[in-house]
Amino acid sequence: MKLYRSKIPQIAAAVVDTLCDEDAIDVAMENRSEAKQDIISIMEEYLRRDNDLRSRVREGMSDRAIGFENYGKERSRLAEEWKHPVGEEVGKFLARQIVENFMISRFVDEVYLDDGPIWRRVVDILRSFDVNEDDLREEAKGLIKNLREGTVDYEIAFEKALRDVKKKKGLI
Repeated sequence: MKLYRSKIPQIAAAVVDTLCDEDAIDVAMENRSEAKQDIISIMEEYLRRDNDLRSRVREGMSDRAIGFENYGKERSRLAEEWKHPVGEEVGKFLARQIVENFMISRFVDEVYLDDGPIWRRVVDILRSFDVNEDDLREEAKGLIKNLREGTVDYEIAFEKALRDVKKKKGLI
């Protein structure tokens, strides 16, 4: 799962509103914005740490003269060392953090269900906001005309097209 900063407020609202509507948790109307802000903070902290991880990977690769083709391996290795979730584990990690927050938050009046059912529901909500990166890439490729794949010009055009597709979909 890739978490986009622009989607964080929508995800937080969906989590709080859905769980309140389903009577899984009780949050007073005057406290809903604060409860949502707690969830936003959890996700923003994850993104901050993820950016730190990426920077550290790039620095380490540069220092050790490792080629960029090994970025994925190096990122996975360092993420495991830091115990930082990546890929499919992101949604599960965030859901666990959110559920733990519900248990201690002064803005959540009552939690009516056990952790498991709430956790599963939060994971489902997070997955509903997941974006298929392959579809974005295919759409971006479809926008590129008259350039041969694998060339520098193609790569530049692809990055621009991908950025345009993400903007159009409200991801950046």
